[in-house]
Amino acid sequence: MLNKKEILDHWISIQMQDQFMKDEILANEDINRQSDELLTEILKVISKGVFDNINSEKFEKTRDILTEISMMRAKQGFSPRETTLYIFSLKEALISSLRNEYKDNPEEFLNETLRINKLIDEFGILTFETFIKGREEVILRQVDEINEVSTPVIQVWEGIVALPIIGTLDSARTQIVMENLLSEIVRTSSMIAILDISGVPAVDSLVAQHLIKTVSATRLMGAECIISGIRPEIAQTIVHLGIDLSTIITKSSMASALKHALNIMKTGEKSKNNG
Repeated sequence: MLNKKEILDHWISIQMQDQFMKDEILANEDINRQSDELLTEILKVISKGVFDNINSEKFEKTRDILTEISMMRAKQGFSPRETTLYIFSLKEALISSLRNEYKDNPEEFLNETLRINKLIDEFGILTFETFIKGREEVILRQVDEINEVSTPVIQVWEGIVALPIIGTLDSARTQIVMENLLSEIVRTSSMIAILDISGVPAVDSLVAQHLIKTVSATRLMGAECIISGIRPEIAQTIVHLGIDLSTIITKSSMASALKHALNIMKTGEKSKNNG
């Protein structure tokens, strides 16, 4: 019969040999609780002679605990190495306990060690796969947050909104740009939208098409669109690529675009008054 306390103490001591892990264990009681819970569940299953097919119903709770631990570590910034070593360090603790248990029976010790090795290796794969999935979720969330921050729509005047675009404009960002811009146009009842591309490092045919789509969507909402931040090199690129922006108002700077927008607003007000 394997000694749970002996295995748990050995397992925790192995983890604490890593300074990062040591800090985490001392600072977070959940690590100790989860290790205890995981070991209890594993010992419960293997005491019944079950060592294979970790996808079976018998290992369901074990898989749930491992998934929770891996996801938590992915979100807390643990590395793949640290997360994988967490489960592999249990192998050392278990084998050490087996050595004491079967010190007078080398053949049985070898058999049990091989079974434990296979079991923990499969748990290691599950842990790593779950960790990667957790990291992907973190990265996707961070990308969404960055996109939200990097595409702020600002109301610069009554009836005028501006959206400074920073970085590369790809299909995914274009969708976010359009959604944010159109929502703000509706919310503020704006008639003019300024797209400032001063922060876009380069404009190619694809970026130009994305800009044209955004302008078209803005016009469908009943608002005029001005593109500002057209630097000399961007103007040359657009001409060289043969991209037709003749139907779109373009300005060299945000200040010029805002001045033009205010003139449009004044002209519109005069027309209403004269009407």
